[in-house]
Amino acid sequence: MHFFFLCWMASFFLNGDTFSDTEQYRQWSLEGYNPANPGKISPWVYPVLAQIPIFLAGIAGPDLYLLMWFLIITALNALGLWYLTRGPRKVSGIAPAWWWLFFTVFMGYLSFARVEGITAPIVLIALLCAAQRPVVAAVLLSVATWIKVWPAAVLAPMIIASRSRLQMVAAGVGVTAVVGLGTYLTGGFRHILDFLINQGERGMQLEATFSTPWVWLSVFNIAGSKMADNTAINSTEVYGPGADAAAFLMQPLLIVAAVAGAILLIRALKRGAEREELFLEGALMMTTAFIVFNKVGSPQFIIWLAPVIVAGLTHDWNRWKVPAALLMAIAMTTFVIYPLFYTPLIHAHPVMAAVLTIRNVLLVVLLWWSVQRTVELGRRSQVRQVTL
Repeated sequence: MHFFFLCWMASFFLNGDTFSDTEQYRQWSLEGYNPANPGKISPWVYPVLAQIPIFLAGIAGPDLYLLMWFLIITALNALGLWYLTRGPRKVSGIAPAWWWLFFTVFMGYLSFARVEGITAPIVLIALLCAAQRPVVAAVLLSVATWIKVWPAAVLAPMIIASRSRLQMVAAGVGVTAVVGLGTYLTGGFRHILDFLINQGERGMQLEATFSTPWVWLSVFNIAGSKMADNTAINSTEVYGPGADAAAFLMQPLLIVAAVAGAILLIRALKRGAEREELFLEGALMMTTAFIVFNKVGSPQFIIWLAPVIVAGLTHDWNRWKVPAALLMAIAMTTFVIYPLFYTPLIHAHPVMAAVLTIRNVLLVVLLWWSVQRTVELGRRSQVRQVTL
């Protein structure tokens, strides 16, 4: 599978070209963050540690940037697959490993060209070692969060469910302190939160779950609704009645969803829920909520869910086969959206609007499944305690 994507991307890097977001990464690696010339390159939208793989991929020069980026992700995937299928998971990890590879067949056009491809195997390793080595897992997830924010959705339920939560919090604070010190010493401390500031002014991106009504308003050309590029941040957003208000409300909605998820996890824990199953289902719930209640909703966000599903399948195949099937369907519909027919979608083609709607409905179903199972986990544990 990796060899297929290497051959496919060779059509780009053999001509000195890049693919998808790697062109932006190449520009950043060549120019660095340059606030004095904001029109020269797009503003920096990632946490500071994302600079490490982005600059490392330029080590062989700009013409081979895509090849080096691909090789970095391939090495991380190999490490993740090795860790998944070693020791006590020598048997139980094989089927989840195949599931991950099949998932990557559809999502590889995104995972091999975005920062998510860097963070996903790191998160997978953290999830697999969390039960025995929670502090190591916290360090890995903290590092991953400083590359792309989404691993925080995995770290939070892990801290709630773990008996070593204080050590995990200390590990996260320690990683953050090291990152802050390094950023200060290199003279970039005043830009350390730019990834939050630059995202804050975004509108509702086309693929976001809550953008679905405006997608259909654009299809039927109602009330001047449309889909158009936000050239400042290289994204396609929806415009129409109420779209600005929705974009403003998404941030507080996401916070409310995260707090509600944390309450459910604490409630289940107090009722005696099994800790490893709790943090895995909590990680799925929180990560899916981060996607469903996100005003950005880029196609690569689906990659966030893969490490959680793989870890869940390794822990209990029968319990996790339903969300695994749901996520595979989400990956397939996302593949149809990007890279196959993204252009018709942004031109308001009704068939592609329907595909996007199906994908977004499946995401909501997956969120509902994870919420239900988290609630059930607490109930089941309480019934077991009463019976005993």
